[in-house]
Amino acid sequence: DREPRLVKSLSDMRAIVDSKCADVRVVDARSAGRFEGTAPEPRPELPSGHMPGSINLPFGDLLEPIGEGAAGTRFKREAELQAAFASTGLDLDQPFVTTCGSGMTACIVALGAAQLGNLKVSVFDGSWTEWASAEGTPIEAKQKGHK
Repeated sequence: DREPRLVKSLSDMRAIVDSKCADVRVVDARSAGRFEGTAPEPRPELPSGHMPGSINLPFGDLLEPIGEGAAGTRFKREAELQAAFASTGLDLDQPFVTTCGSGMTACIVALGAAQLGNLKVSVFDGSWTEWASAEGTPIEAKQKGHK
C-alpha cells in the first residue's frame, strides 16, 4: 500500500493539476528540454512536455561531483541547494510533489528538499511515464508532438 503523505497516485495528481496546483506545487526533475517538450523522451512512445502548472528543477542542479578523479555525485552545500530551489520560485515551506520520468530522480529532489527542512514533500512514483500514458491527462509543451 502507498503512504499517501509520501507517495502520490495518478488520481492524486489529476486532482492537484485540476486545482491548478493551488495548494500543492508539482516539481519536475527531468531536463529542461524534456520538460519544455523540445527534446524527446527516452521512451519513444511518450511525448515530451509537462503537467500543467508544474515547475522544472532538473535533479542535476542539486548535485555536484564528489571530487576530482572520483566517480559519482553528492548533494551541493546547503546554500547552493537553497539557491537552486529559490531559482524556481518554489517556497520550501509549502507542500509539493516531485515527479520525473519514472519516479527515480524525483526522489533526489524530494530528498534535497527534506535536507533543507521541507518534510511536506511527496513523490509521484508513476511520474511522466504514467501521466503521459494515461487517457485524458493534459500535457503542455513548447513544441507539440515531440515523440
